[in-house]
Amino acid sequence: MDRNTFTGLFLIMIILAGSFYFLRPTEAEIKKTKETERLDSLKKAGVVPAVKDTTAKAATVVNPVVDSLALKGPFGTALAGTQSNTVLENENLLITLSNKGGRISSVQIKNQKTYAGKPLILFTGDQNKFGLNLNAAGKTINTNDLYFTPNKTGNTVSMRANYGSNAYVEYVYDLKGLSNKVDFKINLVGLQQVIAGNSVGLNWQTTLLQQEKSIESEHRYSAPYYKYVEGDVDHLSVSKDEKEDLAKGKIQWFSFKQHFFSASLIAKQPFEKGSLEVKIPTEPGLVKFYDANMQLPYAHTANQAYEMEFYFGTNKFSALKAQGYDLEKQVDLGYWPLKYINRFIVLPVFNFLNNFGWNFGLIILVLTILLKVALSPLTYKSYLSMAKMRVLKPEMDEIKAKVGEENATLVQQEYLKLYKKAGVNPLGGCLPMVLQLPLVMAFFFFFPNLFELRGESFLWMKDLSTYDEFIKFGFKVPFIGDHLSLMCVLMTISTLIMTYFNNQTSGATGQMKYIGYVMPVIFLGVLNSYPAGLNYYYFLANLMTFGQQILIRKMVDDDKIHALIQQNKARPADEKKKKSKFQQRLDDYMRQQQQAKK
Repeated sequence: MDRNTFTGLFLIMIILAGSFYFLRPTEAEIKKTKETERLDSLKKAGVVPAVKDTTAKAATVVNPVVDSLALKGPFGTALAGTQSNTVLENENLLITLSNKGGRISSVQIKNQKTYAGKPLILFTGDQNKFGLNLNAAGKTINTNDLYFTPNKTGNTVSMRANYGSNAYVEYVYDLKGLSNKVDFKINLVGLQQVIAGNSVGLNWQTTLLQQEKSIESEHRYSAPYYKYVEGDVDHLSVSKDEKEDLAKGKIQWFSFKQHFFSASLIAKQPFEKGSLEVKIPTEPGLVKFYDANMQLPYAHTANQAYEMEFYFGTNKFSALKAQGYDLEKQVDLGYWPLKYINRFIVLPVFNFLNNFGWNFGLIILVLTILLKVALSPLTYKSYLSMAKMRVLKPEMDEIKAKVGEENATLVQQEYLKLYKKAGVNPLGGCLPMVLQLPLVMAFFFFFPNLFELRGESFLWMKDLSTYDEFIKFGFKVPFIGDHLSLMCVLMTISTLIMTYFNNQTSGATGQMKYIGYVMPVIFLGVLNSYPAGLNYYYFLANLMTFGQQILIRKMVDDDKIHALIQQNKARPADEKKKKSKFQQRLDDYMRQQQQAKK
């Protein structure tokens, strides 16, 4: 580009900029243009504009009677209004309905309090949105934005948003006495020529509020649940944000579950498909954000009705089961087979003991005693096997010294020969413990999800459903948290004592002797924030196991065991030639290892 060309372009840019600045319209001209455009649009809509009286000091505007559909589109008269509330109440629930959206804006569960002693409100205000997405007259209308007209009769409230003459959307809420369910009916009347498509979308969004002492605990047990008509109950992630499309079949219900309370919607006419989403808020006092989008079939009839039920209440197993539809499966009783142990063994025994009206600390004590009595035969066999191994230890040490520790395979082969001669199963002490493990693990899921423990105190523990703060640090300590639970400390100490006692009984040496001391310390960090009721059970179980082993030790005579082993060793070989399948597999494995080395 030469100098003359550059100069010409520069002058053109200056001229354009100057024209834009000096020729731009004034504010008065812009205002006049907008007013002219507004009047033209009103005339096209058939509206006569109001006349302004210039002789008066204050302008007086005459509001004409306007056809709302022509001026504002679908549901024109329902697009503006003044927000008001209507209350439904029975012995269990206090429900606030808002005419904005015709929705349930707040739910309080009566006879329940938060950990701080405040009224227990599941959700409230703008944190809750509920409405239908209607494709009407070429526009997407969300009824959450419409103003409904309420009509209350007894404990039944009708909310109606008019589209036109004899055309409207209606929500009907009916709350029966002594119930945690709200019958909910959607009526789409006279809209068969207005709504496009073969389905209607239903959207429910809410953020559940913190109710318990530990927000981490509420996060751990809160998630959106759902059930297909022909399927089982499932849920989204409890630990991360997740969205899932539900397209495997018709959906019977979905539920916004938190630790001890739920807000559920059950469809009498199942949803065709839908999606669920969960997010973990960062703001304090908020548990989870839930978003549900469901599709209802629309048949374009003059009066399309959908019957549903809301459930607002506790996650008490028996209360959920009474509602039907497998709602009780929201209570996490563990994985297979733990959930079957909890549901068909532990829970019935707990409910039986609860009928006596005892303190829950006493109920847990009796439950632990019954469990230990039931498992006592396995405990006896385990101890007896460990005693046999202890008696054999001197001979095993001799074998190790004779063969040499460097030849581990040959040492194990000699051990197996000794076990065979003595009639001792080396896994006899482990197998009974393994059989007891599912019952012990079942309680790990049972107590944290047991609603009955909520708010129940025992000794210094104010609430058995959460941790007891023996020491509150006021700051986070790595691995421990911001507090120290006394019951968890007692449980850890008792486990360490048990480990020491078991090492003395089994004669464990080397690394095995010290590994047992590591696990209780790890459990201290893991269980420090778990319910005091769970740690109390583990503490009692340790004490009773310790007592059982002292009693069994008095019953078992090492000299008699030694004499019995010697008798077995002296028996003819033909009487002992039959091996168990396990022993045969061990012998084959050792033989293969020895041949591989050669």
